Amino acid sequence: MDDRAWVATRKGLFELQRCSAGSGGGGWRIARSSFLGEPVTLMLPPNSQAQAQTHAHSQQPQGHMLAALNLGHFGVKLHASDDAGAHWREVATPAYPPQPEGAAGPEWKLVQIWALEAAGGRVWAGTLPGGLFSSDDFGASWQLNQPLWQQPGRVDWFGGGYPCPGIHSICPHPRRAGELLLGISCGGIWHSGDDGGRWALRAVGMRADYMPPDQAFDPNIQDPHRIVRCAAAPEVLWCQHHNGIWRSTDDGRQWHELKAPLSSFGFAVAAHPHDPQTAWFVPAEADQRRLPLNAALVVNRTRDGGRSFETLRAGLPQHDCYDLVYRHALDVAADGRTLLMGSTTGGLWTSFDGGDHWQTVSLNLPPIAAVRFG
Repeated sequence: MDDRAWVATRKGLFELQRCSAGSGGGGWRIARSSFLGEPVTLMLPPNSQAQAQTHAHSQQPQGHMLAALNLGHFGVKLHASDDAGAHWREVATPAYPPQPEGAAGPEWKLVQIWALEAAGGRVWAGTLPGGLFSSDDFGASWQLNQPLWQQPGRVDWFGGGYPCPGIHSICPHPRRAGELLLGISCGGIWHSGDDGGRWALRAVGMRADYMPPDQAFDPNIQDPHRIVRCAAAPEVLWCQHHNGIWRSTDDGRQWHELKAPLSSFGFAVAAHPHDPQTAWFVPAEADQRRLPLNAALVVNRTRDGGRSFETLRAGLPQHDCYDLVYRHALDVAADGRTLLMGSTTGGLWTSFDGGDHWQTVSLNLPPIAAVRFG
């Protein structure tokens, strides 16, 4: 049973612990807080699923954590913990090399750490403006992945919600060491089978309605909002895209569009860790408004590979609700039944039955950027 989780917010990082039945708080309590008052944009929890799948023989201590902060004028900071968040120390942040004069594309300057995953003893960080970094010493030093950064097509990537492109999804393959799949807004989906030595686009089948018709199917400018992998069936990937929902059953070589009720627009997606037919999405109104449809927060779930969907409402606010769920703010635990979902308005909800029923954990947290189970 997953009895701990972490919530990254605009005013700190909060550790949750499971409560005993009937103790209130939606089955969770805030056990510890770190970085109070500071914006935490992302975290890598101890024994995250990516670590658990690929670190069976790793020498990294099980209590290792990373927390990314964005301090505005003071820049991006990264902190590490060796004891599951009890104590923290500042470590190095990914840094770009000097930008050659006249180089095309956005400024070579770290704007935000937008993805953190661990695999095979290595930590990967995705950033704005579209750089992928790796660390073999858990954040003491970082190396820019030059093969991806030097891709000729990178200069055609562009920002979605941010003014520059960014890597927000890193999907290590749990059974094939060195295999990675990345989601980039707006730069498509990229795959490497040799630990980042070579890269190839894998966005065939996706469509970008925000582009002129003759460029809509260009794989290099697609805007996947979030990509997740089924741990037990890693060839199965789910993608919440700017223009819909897509699923792949061949490790991203081909993508097939799915039609969800209410809206196929959104940011968050969670994949069942054991059942490749099941995934959860949070629909919203598209583009400029970015609100729950009809001011009601719901979750769409499929249990048959996207052929049909259920819209889950029980326990979620259905009136005067304006909460948006960011791409990292929905997660499912290793049991496949426990979910957490946080919103831009500071609402946090949990489900212990796969989304059939939801309970309120808190409505008073700062705006939530990410939730993850440990």
